[in-house]
Amino acid sequence: MFLMMAVASLLAGLFFIGATFLGGKVNKTREKMLPFECGSESSGGRHLKLSVKFYLTAILFVVFDIESVFIYPWAIQFKNLGWTGLGSMFGFLAVVVVALVYVVKKGALEWES
Repeated sequence: MFLMMAVASLLAGLFFIGATFLGGKVNKTREKMLPFECGSESSGGRHLKLSVKFYLTAILFVVFDIESVFIYPWAIQFKNLGWTGLGSMFGFLAVVVVALVYVVKKGALEWES
């Protein structure tokens, strides 16, 4: 474990130092510092606030995505965990389903423009 952390830290440090000293230097001109979108100049309100629905949907996506990450290791170790592992996963999935039902009932997934 210690050896793996040492190698990972060494590689990260080498990549950082290499990018710092060997990377190209950029001349910051006024044109290069202007915001652009897909290669063309951006238009519209730059100070327009996004709807709370956007942030809520993004947070819900992250939460349910992270929960799916917890299911993968369980599926890999399914045979070794036995009935205790199966029961705990059913409990976990029950909490996920209850949370999803709550989110749907509150209308958090409805998108009105």
